[in-house]
This record gives sequence, structure tokens and C-alpha cells, in this order.
Amino acid sequence: MSQTNILLETGTNELEIVEFFLDEVGKDGERYQGYYGVNVAKVLEIIRLPKITEMPEVNHPSVLGAFNQRSHIIPLVDLALWLGKKSLRTEAPKVVVTEFNQITSAFLVSGVTRIHRISWEEVEQPNKYVAALSNNSITGVVKLEGRIVFILDLEKIVADLNPALGLRLDDTIDWTSDDGYRALVADDSALVREMLKDLMTKAGFKVETVNNGREAWDRLKSIKAKAEEESNPLWDYVNVLVTDIEMPMMDGHNLTKRVREDAFLKDIPIIMFSSLITDRLRHKGDAVGADEQVSKPEVSRLAIRAKELIQERMSGKSFVPTAAYEG
Repeated sequence: MSQTNILLETGTNELEIVEFFLDEVGKDGERYQGYYGVNVAKVLEIIRLPKITEMPEVNHPSVLGAFNQRSHIIPLVDLALWLGKKSLRTEAPKVVVTEFNQITSAFLVSGVTRIHRISWEEVEQPNKYVAALSNNSITGVVKLEGRIVFILDLEKIVADLNPALGLRLDDTIDWTSDDGYRALVADDSALVREMLKDLMTKAGFKVETVNNGREAWDRLKSIKAKAEEESNPLWDYVNVLVTDIEMPMMDGHNLTKRVREDAFLKDIPIIMFSSLITDRLRHKGDAVGADEQVSKPEVSRLAIRAKELIQERMSGKSFVPTAAYEG
């Protein structure tokens, strides 16, 4: 399967997922299929299992090795092993080749079902029990044709396998600042939210986090109501919106589109911070009015561009960050 980009319109709060399955064995020995999904935008192709070469100093048993695909050396992860599942070897397993965070990886699965077009409103956040059972690698749950399909957090898997790819600030930059800029951050990953809050705080921001685009939109509407009630400018309450793209209930593209269409909120700087920021997908953020798009894990660039955009947007305005509002 090659990349199709079937969804041409941006901001509709829809996505396409590739559904695949793992042939698993339960604790009682019962055989069953577990169904999983990943955003089509991350999938380069789906291929047969190629010849695998072992990799030296592999730090996790789920990394089976690597293979050569069009002059690219791509690591292969056994998804069942990573999820802690006991799997059955099928005669014709499939390999899902992905690209995100500017990294190409591949995942071994038992088979591929089909592509589904759904709304993010249909995707529920996993409860703590489901998250724990999946090694905290599930970001969403959706019911499709009577099946429960788990949306995988492939970014977490890759980052856990290679800690060097995690979020961090550039130590060579002086981050001391008393600007007091206020950032609203929307991301469905609890780990990313915590790390972003910590790192952006170190970079001089006052950070509030929410779990998804829906919560961010509700928070912005609440801020708007408070600002209008107190006859204060929006900038007294929030100075930049940082949003992931893939999120249950409302994605970052739809959130950005709504903000830009609101007369009171439309001038707030918006930065998309996502693993889906690639040359072939950047036009989607441009189409809904994002000021900047930064690929994870480039937190330093995110912080720098946030300050630049705030200063550019506020130039010519009587903008003074206030400490009066504490959320």
C-alpha cells in the first residue's frame, strides 16, 4: 500500500486509519485477534516480511533487526513483543513502514484489514487500565464494524526504544527570561504534556496543559468569556497556543480552524507541534492558518518560535503580560 492522501480537505476533524491485527494468545491459551490502528498519514507502505539482518547492541527484544528498502536501512519492531503480547506466527505477516518525527521505522503485524475514514469525535481516550495493559502505547480507542480498535502511540514506542529522540532543550541557549508569556498546550500524550510543561517553563513560559483539541477549544472559549466580561484583551490571559495534530475528540487542524474563524481569538499565535510535520503534510497546517509548524521533538525551536511570534504579533500593541490571572 502506498501513501494515498485521500482526505484533501483540512480542518474537518476527520482522519484515516490503517487497521491491522495481531494473532494473540490469552493467558488461558485461547487464541484471538487484537485490532490496532495508525494514522494513514504516518504510513509509507505495507510490505511482505523482508530479509532481516540482526543489529548489534539492540536494547529491546522487540527490535528484530533491520532491512534495506530502497537504499534505506529501516529497523523492524515486533509490535506484539513490544505490547507484551504472546503472538502466533502467521504464514504471511505484514510489515507497516512508517515515517514520523523525521524517522522511518517498521512494525511487524499479523495482517492488515483495511483503511477507515472516521471522525476524531469517535475516538475515545483510553482509560488507565487499558493504557497500562498496552505498555502505555495506546492513545485512542474506537469501535469499527463491531470491533474495538486501539490507536497506537507509535511515537512513544520509537522514543522509548531510542531515548536520544526524546524532548529536550538545547543547553547551549540561555533560557533565563522574565517575559512571563502564557502558553496553552494541547496534547493527548500525558508524557508529552508533562515534558512540554517542564521544558517550556524552563524556557520562561507559564504553561497550562489540556488533553486534546476539544478541551483546548473549551478553555479558549472560557478565557474569551472572562476577557470580555472584564473588558481585557485576550493577551492578558493567553499569548500562544501550542497544539498537537492527532488528538481524540478534536484534532489540531480543526482546533486551529475554529480559532481562526473566531473574531476575538483569531490573532493568537498558533504553533503545531507534531510528529506529522513533514514536507508532504505541511500544507495541511498552512491551510487552516497555523503560524508555525514544528516537528517533534524540536522543543528548542518550538520555544524560540513561540517567543518570536508573540513579539511579532504584539508589536505595535500595548502588550504587557499580567500576573493577575492565574487560570
